[in-house]
Parts: sequence; C-alpha cells; structure tokens
Amino acid sequence: MASHDSEPISAAEAAALFADLASLPAIVLAVSGGPDSTALMVLAARWRKARKKGPALVAVTVDHGLRKEAAAEARAVGKLARQLGIAHRTLRWTGAKPKAGLPQAARAARYRLLAAAARKAGAPAILTAHTLDDQAETVLIRMSRGSGLTGLAGMRRIAALPHAERAPSPLAGEGWGGGPEANRSPPSRRASRVDLPRKGGGEEEIGARDHIHLIRPFLGMPKSRLIATLAAANVAFAEDPSNRDPRFTRARLRGVMPVLAAEGLDASRLGLLARRMTRAEAALAAAARHAFDELAVKPAADGALAFDRGGFRTLPAEIAQRLVGRAIDAVGDEGPVELAKLEALCAALDAAAADAKARFRRSLAGALVSLTPQAVTVERAPARRRRTLTTRRAGVSGRGQKPLD
Repeated sequence: MASHDSEPISAAEAAALFADLASLPAIVLAVSGGPDSTALMVLAARWRKARKKGPALVAVTVDHGLRKEAAAEARAVGKLARQLGIAHRTLRWTGAKPKAGLPQAARAARYRLLAAAARKAGAPAILTAHTLDDQAETVLIRMSRGSGLTGLAGMRRIAALPHAERAPSPLAGEGWGGGPEANRSPPSRRASRVDLPRKGGGEEEIGARDHIHLIRPFLGMPKSRLIATLAAANVAFAEDPSNRDPRFTRARLRGVMPVLAAEGLDASRLGLLARRMTRAEAALAAAARHAFDELAVKPAADGALAFDRGGFRTLPAEIAQRLVGRAIDAVGDEGPVELAKLEALCAALDAAAADAKARFRRSLAGALVSLTPQAVTVERAPARRRRTLTTRRAGVSGRGQKPLD
C-alpha cells in the first residue's frame, strides 16, 4: 500500500469532492455506521460547517432488520450526527424477507427508503460512501458474470435514481449506456423515440429532469484513507459481519483481492480499467446517438421505432446492437434486455439482413423486431395467448379448467 493511501482525507480534498454539491438545497447521506459511511458523514459535516451557505444535510440509516445489532448501530449513528450538528433519521425495512437473492432485495429496499427520505427532505441527491475498493469488487463481479463493456465501466460517480423501487438487473443496461445501476424506463412507459444519454460516460447533471441522483464522491478514494480519517478524528464505527460472509459473492471476492493485488491486479488497476471502459462507453454511446439521428425513420402512431435497412447494415456490430437494444427497451414491456439474448437476436438479424429477400421476426423483452425490405422495425410485441391447464379427471366435466399464462 502506498504511504499516501494511509493518510486522512484533508479539508481541501473533501471540499473538492463535494464542490459540485454546494448549490443543492439538501443532501441525504446514506450512513450505515460502517467505516466508509461514517467517514462520509464526518467529512460532509465538516465541509458544510466551513461554508456560510450550503445544503441541509440529513443522515439516513436503513435498518434492514437482519441483524440484532443494527438497531444499536443506528442509534450510534444518530448520536454522532447530533454531535456533528446534522439531522438524522432511521428507516426500517419491514415485512417478509426473501430466502433467495437477499443482498439484491436488501439493496433495492435500501434505495427505495433512501429515495423516500430524499423526497421528504427536498433533496435531489443521495450520497453513498462507495470507495475505490468497492469499484474494484464491482468490476470483478461483473467480469465473473460475463458482463459487456458497459458493466466493466463499473459504478458511476453520478447516476440517476428515478425508479428506486425496482431492483436492478445484474445486466441492466448492458450494450448501451447504463450498467447495473443506471436507471431505465419502467415497463409501463411508452417512448416515441429513444431517450439517449447525453453526457459522457452516462453521467447527468445533478437535479436534471427532477430525478433523485445517487452520488459517490469517494469512488476514486481507497477505503484505507477513510479509515485513517476516522482514526485521526478518534471516531468509532461498526463492522458488519456480513461483509466477510462467504455466502455472498462480494465477500468471497474481497477475500481473494490480496492475492490478485500481489499479481498487480489491485483496486487501483481495476479502477483504471473502469475509467477506461467509461471513456470507451461514452464514445460508443455518442456513435449510437449519431446512428439513431441518421437512420431513424419517422415512427408509427403506435410508438414503433424503425431504422433504414441499408444504413443499418453498414453499422459496426456494437453500434447496431446498442441501437436495437435501446429500441427494445423503449418499446417493450417486459423489463431490461439481457445481454446474451440481445447478442443472439442481433446475430440472427445480421444474418437475415445480408439477404435482400430475407424476412425476420423475433420477439424479446416484450418487443417485436422485424425486417422488411426497407427497414429494421421494433414495435410492441402482441399479447401472449393464454393456454389452459386441464385439472379434470377422466369422466369429470371440464368446468374446472384453469387459465395458465
């Protein structure tokens, strides 16, 4: 570890990290009580105290009800918040907890509760304490799942959070400009054209389009510096044992990070990979926007999207795939497009498009992709026909049949 990585974060560094937040009316700080989020609260409070004007800070702790220690940890966060002169709220995830996919469900619940707290506080931004170490683990997780370029770009410093009630798909946004934590239109939304990301790397201006934004100011900062900041300030923090629980993928990968680091694949290198992928992602997103502007045919009244067939055939495979994927996402009604399924569809579409007489019709994620002599068209797929499940026994009337979707 470089000696600099064990130094506390200075006031000047914190001011630079929070500089673009100064004009916001309020900010929600997601504080669990662990070292990273506790450092976030301490540094944000110091930054705000040093300014004559600035956003109101509200620290929010989510008690998932999964550990008996969580309530005491939330009280400790509240006590520290009062000492720092900022407001604090504890929100609880109530109800039944799933037996499978618990980390994903807990994360979705946390963001849903944080978004509700942000709306109540009039805060357009939620700050989390994700660090460079978290970014490295995220890149490894996505790599292990066969993620594409978008996923390998990792987490973004700024991401819109308009639909926090929906759990993110592990590959949501793949092949376009999103990634697991980029938010996509809900299935009920209809689009007459593709809503293309406009800022490099998928980031947006804070407060744009009335969205609540998730902001990660420490994404380029090693965790060791946050711990050093708390040690210098003599501030205690909690340790969540689930962070070391081998049942969870992130915890297992965290355990092998020292071995990878010894081979040169440390958090810094993985973070560098994410930044380079983000840069490439921005370039491909811009190329896809240009392709849309050049090839889009006037959409039909029912919201279908169409692209000139001849021009579509000249596109690089990655750009063509992004165009089709985002069109499916905009028009379909069955949620995010899975990367592997999108790749298979686009490979079949490309093969069909090579034959001027060929026809092509295939559905994916609630959208129907078809090929005509003039265009590649993406429209809402027709409703699926319902089958019936026969429950009668021999010699019994068929009145007991059940519909099966």
